[in-house]
Amino acid sequence: MKKITGILLVILIMGACGPYQKALKDKEIKPKYDLAIKYYEEGVEKNRKAPLRKSIRLLEQILPQYQGKPQGERLAYMYADGYYRLKDYFDAGYQFERFLKTYPQSDKAEEVAFKGAKSYYNVSPRYTLDQTETDKALVKLQEYIAKYPGGEHISEANQLVHDLRDKLEKKEFKVAELYYHQDDYKSAIASMDNFINENPGSPYREKAYYYRMDAQYVLAVKSVREVMKGRLEKTQKFSEDYIKYFPEGEYVKKAKDINEDSQKRLEDF
Repeated sequence: MKKITGILLVILIMGACGPYQKALKDKEIKPKYDLAIKYYEEGVEKNRKAPLRKSIRLLEQILPQYQGKPQGERLAYMYADGYYRLKDYFDAGYQFERFLKTYPQSDKAEEVAFKGAKSYYNVSPRYTLDQTETDKALVKLQEYIAKYPGGEHISEANQLVHDLRDKLEKKEFKVAELYYHQDDYKSAIASMDNFINENPGSPYREKAYYYRMDAQYVLAVKSVREVMKGRLEKTQKFSEDYIKYFPEGEYVKKAKDINEDSQKRLEDF
């Protein structure tokens, strides 16, 4: 046991005195520079996280000294890309942004613009949460699409934009739907109305038309006589809209029933 313990101790001491630990403690920049590149290339080539983490740690120590120098651009890219490959997308997005501000004419500008935008896409939360990051990702992706319409990543960028818009639409629709299920019909009607006007190609459009119509119908039949007539007329319009746009829709029978009942009730006026 003593022999094994001794061997382990020697291994630990050797590890502690390895080139990486020496470079971290070294006051000279060159050893850090050489190892940072070596570890980055190893991490990329072998798809390994440990070398990338080592590269980032070394780069943190030397990046300020290389700013404005020819090597600075390469190191700044490696630093941002290291975070990206580690899936640390918050830091990657921020570092890619910094790279573009510092090196706007770089040969890697298009790649960096896309990876930066995709970093924000990757931190976009599920639709039930705050969508600040989603909005930022949309802006960055749209900037990429506008600047590089024939770019290498244009197809993927368009798909990512579609995904994010669908997420925002879903959030907006679910808020309106919640009003409906809580029997807050006035808020449901207003929210569905806004949703229909602002999202013409949405997959939730048919349901929005249905909820708006049904909420208006329930609101009308529960109204006092003084306001019932106007609300019934609006119900008829909403039911006719649904039938017009979704003649084979899931709720078309309900829409026709509502339309017919509203007409009968209007005859009393």
